[in-house]
Amino acid sequence: MDYLAINKHAWNERTKIHLDSTFYDLDPFIQGQSSLNPIELEQVGDVHNKSLLHLQCHFGQDSLSWARLGANVTGVDLSSESIATAKNLAAQLHLPATFINNDIYQFGDNNTKQYDIVFTSYGVLAWLPDLSRWAQTIAGALRPGGEFHLVEFHPFNDVLCGYGYFPQSQPDIEDEVTYTENHNDQIETVVTWPHPISEVISALINAGLNIEAFNEHPYSPYNCIEGLKFIAGKGFQLKHQDHLIPLVYSIKARKSR
Repeated sequence: MDYLAINKHAWNERTKIHLDSTFYDLDPFIQGQSSLNPIELEQVGDVHNKSLLHLQCHFGQDSLSWARLGANVTGVDLSSESIATAKNLAAQLHLPATFINNDIYQFGDNNTKQYDIVFTSYGVLAWLPDLSRWAQTIAGALRPGGEFHLVEFHPFNDVLCGYGYFPQSQPDIEDEVTYTENHNDQIETVVTWPHPISEVISALINAGLNIEAFNEHPYSPYNCIEGLKFIAGKGFQLKHQDHLIPLVYSIKARKSR
């Protein structure tokens, strides 16, 4: 099974849908609105004049939002449709960002540049079969003293929805619609893998990174899960048996000097 070809096709088709969605709200972004959320803005901090590598950058909204804050940005994504859109947006907005169409493992094998920051967020890990190789890609791309920042959806809700939590020998292969409101019932086949948080942390440690912060958040900035309730000033929440469940977690790690 060529999971890269399957997922690349799915994300090429999804990108076309996402560009017209209110979920991504492209017009306000073009007019200057940031796509970044308080969780990552607070954790990453000042990026002015820093080199930032954004792994699995989709069509570049977050990458270009970091560029607007003064970062020297490079974005990498598997989808050729996403990267073509990101390049067009960068040119349209006159923002100095570089975008590379590649699987991040292949990017890691060929990359010789080191960055001050590596960033990745929201729905990225499930598309990767090997977190050890992922973490080694991150470590290799960081300069000594550089920071890695992950903000990811918490797997707790996936378990409540019937998905596995621990690693498994075979991936989940499903036919599904994308998460934006305008999916029009267009179904694509996707291949994903579950990853417990312990696996994520262990992979980063084994790659030589030092974990400096780990946080769990009971609110999501995105209304992309069924049953979420909006709480003003917080975001979207979900309760199980009247208790808040974690919806997002974040990790900050650093490469030793």
